[in-house]
Order: sequence, then structure tokens, then C-alpha cells
Amino acid sequence: MFTSFFLELRAAKVPTSLREFLTLLEAMQKRVAAFDIDDFYYLSRATLVKDERFLDRFDKVFGRCFNGIETAADPKTELPEEWLRNLAERYLTPEEKAQVEALGGWDKLMETLRQRLAEQQGRHQGGNKWIGTAGTSPFGNSGYNPEGIRIGGESRERRAAKVWGRREFRNLDDTIELGTRNIKIALRRLRQFARDGAELEIDLPQTIRGTAHNAGWLDLHMVPERHNAVKLLLFLDVGGSMEDHVRICEELFSAARGEFKHLVHFYFHNCLYDTVWKDSRRRHVEQIPVMDILRTYDPAHKIVLVGDASMSPYEIDREGGSVERWNDESGETWMRRVLDTYPKAVWLNPVPEKYWDGTTSIGMIRQIMENRMFPLTLAGIDSAMRALTR
Repeated sequence: MFTSFFLELRAAKVPTSLREFLTLLEAMQKRVAAFDIDDFYYLSRATLVKDERFLDRFDKVFGRCFNGIETAADPKTELPEEWLRNLAERYLTPEEKAQVEALGGWDKLMETLRQRLAEQQGRHQGGNKWIGTAGTSPFGNSGYNPEGIRIGGESRERRAAKVWGRREFRNLDDTIELGTRNIKIALRRLRQFARDGAELEIDLPQTIRGTAHNAGWLDLHMVPERHNAVKLLLFLDVGGSMEDHVRICEELFSAARGEFKHLVHFYFHNCLYDTVWKDSRRRHVEQIPVMDILRTYDPAHKIVLVGDASMSPYEIDREGGSVERWNDESGETWMRRVLDTYPKAVWLNPVPEKYWDGTTSIGMIRQIMENRMFPLTLAGIDSAMRALTR
């Protein structure tokens, strides 16, 4: 059963590894989740799912593989009285039917139940009259009476409202921001690996050849560690309307710093002009000329600009349009100058995509970027990274 579960997850494109599956089996062997299907669900999900985008697929596969283990009875579902009568006629023995009739029949049983619900003032345990637990009253739970009616409590059968059947996680895979962990996963599409000289693993073919040439004396050769070779320039819009998007921008920045070894960041406001800065508290005294950036960083660098692109149109297409300082050339001029130097560039916009058409400046920036503007969501980041690798 566990093997077929693992194979179905792989068939459903849930990226779980054999090592993770063996970890799950080891946890089951140690009885981390013994004899409880809900515990096993949480254990297997924590062990086999590394990315929230695959929770929905996992739940579907889990439901198919373990559907028969839990019952379909829901204690919150009220069965029609007609069904109960038919079941009683079919399954009760003559002796049990006689006991029901001793109370005056089914209608009398239900009427007595309503009266006792109205009369009882508190919880009752034991006994043979009041509605409670562990007694012999016809009403309650956890006790015994052959013609009794169950009141409250959790069924001795498995609950039908399965956790994996609800699948209540509101489009986690595409449209909302979930923190640095998932952003890192989206950013990894841009990774290009190279070896930096660190020795971590044995180069087996070279070791065999070296040992053979050395008359059998071991000649050990190591493979250098791989590192992310992508060189990234990150430009972040700060201040003004971007204050509403600080949290997601911080998460993106943190994720990018953790993913890319060659990352250089700069700040700007609204639109790129002739200068940017590294420290917003000293932006008026420690400006960095954009022209210096173009000369310093080679065209192999990729560019990611992050901003809401929400401003007055003159800030983009007019000299002196900057609200920070005087600019001799328009923002569009500087944007195109940067894009000419670094053709691999995208713009991430924290404003929901459905509002883009309502803002003139967003349309202008999209045109300058040749439609390489993407929403600052997991799906948007994923699409942006794909665009940068083309």
C-alpha cells in the first residue's frame, strides 16, 4: 500500500524523493503515527511535500489511496427519520423491536427524547434516565441501551470530514505571497550551476584512471562544489506607494539573497533615473550614478526591477519629472539605456494584475519593458524567471 502511494505521488508529479519515502517508512516503523489515519496524513504530508504548491495534488492522491480506511459517516449529519425506521425494521432482532415497543414505539421514543432535552439542566454521566454518557438511558453516548439514540460525542467510527478531503488552502500555488521559502523555490528556475573549486565529492572516473597510472596506489580526485553562477542586479522601488508592499518586497529580497551568490541590489523611487542608492537613509548624500553601474557590471548580468510603476506619466517621459531631484534626461531614456546594456530584464509588480490597465504609468512601463512585467506572486516570479532564462 505504501509503495503504491509513493508511485501515485510520483505519477501525479508531486516531487517527492525515495529518501523522503524511506524516512516516512522509518517514522511508521517507530510508530510516530500508529493506528490513526489523520496522524498518518499529517506525517506523510510533512515528510513528502516540500512545496505548498503541491498540497492539492497530494490530498487527491492520499484520498484515492486511503479512501477505504475511514468510514463515510459524519456525526454532524442528521439521518432522515424514515431511513432510521427502515434500518430498524431490517436489522433489529425481534427482542430488540419488543424493547422499543416497550417504550410505546418509535414515536413515543422520539417524544420522550424531546421532553428530556427540555427538562435536563446540565451534563449527566451514568444512570438510566437523563441524557448523558456511560449509562443505560435510551439517550446519550458511550453507554449501552439497545433502543437508544446517540446524542453528541464523537463516533466510534472514523470521522467523514477528512482533513485531506477539505483541501482548504485557497489557491496557495499561484496567486498569493507565502513567504521566503516558496519565493526561493520560484527563484530557483533562474539558477545556472558552476564549480567554484570547493572539494566535496569524489570524481570516480578520474580517481580510477589516476590510481591505475599510479601502480595501484590510490590517487584520489575530488569534484568541486557547485554554486549558482547567475549574476543578478536587483533594483527595488522604495517609498511612497511602495510602503503598502514592504512585506512582500522584504520577503523577495531575503529569498534572493539566500539563492544568488552574485547579487547586487540598488534602490530607486518610482522610475530609474541617472542615480540610485544602496542606503535609503543616506540617499541624498550617497548617490550611485547609473552610468557607473553600466560600466562596472558586464552584460551577462540579469536585471530584476521591483516596483508598482504607479506614478504620474510625466515622471517617466519628461526631463525634471523626478520627485526626488532634477533629472536632465527622462526616466524612459535611462530605462532604455539600462535595457540596452542588460537585455535579460524583467519587472515584478506587487499591484494585482487585474488593476494594471487602470493606471497609465503601468502601461508605459510595460511598453518600455516590452511586456516583460509580471505580478509579484509565486506564479509571476516563476514566469519571470522563465523569461530570464530564454
